[in-house]
Amino acid sequence: MKEAPSRRAWFILAGGFLAFTISASLMHAYSVFLLAFIAEFRWSRGESSIAYSVGQVVGGVSSPLVGGMVDRLGARRMVLLGGCLLALGLLGSAFATSLWQIVLLYGVVMTLGANCISMVVFAPLISRLFVARRGMAMSMLQSANGFGRAISAPIAQLMVSEVGWRSAYLLQAGVMATLILPLAALFRGAEQTPMAKPVADSVPQRDWSVAQAVRTRHFWLLFIVYGLTSIGSFLVSLHQLAFAVDRGFDPLYAAFVLGLGSLLALPGVILTGTISDYIGREGAAILAYVISIIGVAAALLIDNADQHLLFWVHACFFGITWGARGPAVTAKTADLFGGPRLGTILGMITIGSGLGAGLGAWGAGFLFDLTGSYQLGFMLSIAAYTTGACVFWALRKPVQG
Repeated sequence: MKEAPSRRAWFILAGGFLAFTISASLMHAYSVFLLAFIAEFRWSRGESSIAYSVGQVVGGVSSPLVGGMVDRLGARRMVLLGGCLLALGLLGSAFATSLWQIVLLYGVVMTLGANCISMVVFAPLISRLFVARRGMAMSMLQSANGFGRAISAPIAQLMVSEVGWRSAYLLQAGVMATLILPLAALFRGAEQTPMAKPVADSVPQRDWSVAQAVRTRHFWLLFIVYGLTSIGSFLVSLHQLAFAVDRGFDPLYAAFVLGLGSLLALPGVILTGTISDYIGREGAAILAYVISIIGVAAALLIDNADQHLLFWVHACFFGITWGARGPAVTAKTADLFGGPRLGTILGMITIGSGLGAGLGAWGAGFLFDLTGSYQLGFMLSIAAYTTGACVFWALRKPVQG
């Protein structure tokens, strides 16, 4: 018998989805600004990717700190802090004139802000409000990342085309500043919401400490899975629009297609997380890996702007599984290492995601500068996804510790 989540629990989940969507859309818009930076500052692809890569690394390394803070401060205060940092970073970016400023503002200030409005903050809260339906709830929350990515490219591209990239940053800063207090208000008293009743036949779990979790094999397998998945994803995602423009596609058309493909992440992530409650976290994750690989392979076959079908296959197959492994990893972490220190444990595992994302995002730009093509980067993406699927499969064995 499954628990029936309270109405308040569903309201908190909806609030997490909204807040995460906004922060994710602001961060993913960098793929559009990357082209604007190249045009104005004449930076190479590798240089233009540095801020994004630094941001991914900072996001991963700061996750244990953020996880520890949310365990102590709660979601509402974290959203307040994150919103202020995002608004500050966006405002400063509008006046940037050099690479180091973009690296500082986007890679550090905005990234820390977004990390305070992310899965690391909301997952511990949602995991205890939805027990038997944890996979479904985590997938709904994670789908905000893909949804934010879907709407960011076309909206940001339209703003940059109409008013320029500096004014676009000012508009984003104004919107974020306006939304800080309303978003934080959604989580007032969230930590006092009664915990969902466990499944009738569930086995009581131990309350893991950070030290106990780190000594287990499963902790490091999750860390590696996060790293490999991020390498595979970010070798492609940041440079998708630049790749399409290089192949001859119109920027607005390419942003529209990629945006629609990313929009599929909303049902894709929810479906993947939900079926993980029934077929297991490992099976659902491996299915998502296979679909992502098909999407990347389609991009490898594109030679010119006449190959619209392949471009749509790439956008849709890659987009529908964007973030699809996230709920499985997060739910698996909650399954294995539940307790009052889950936020900190999840934050430490997320370091792997940040390091992998930073390496992937910068690596794709570096390889382009080296070879004049994204082909090698995309092939390495497929290799990372394949290895990640194999490592995830090893998580099926019971945890020891």
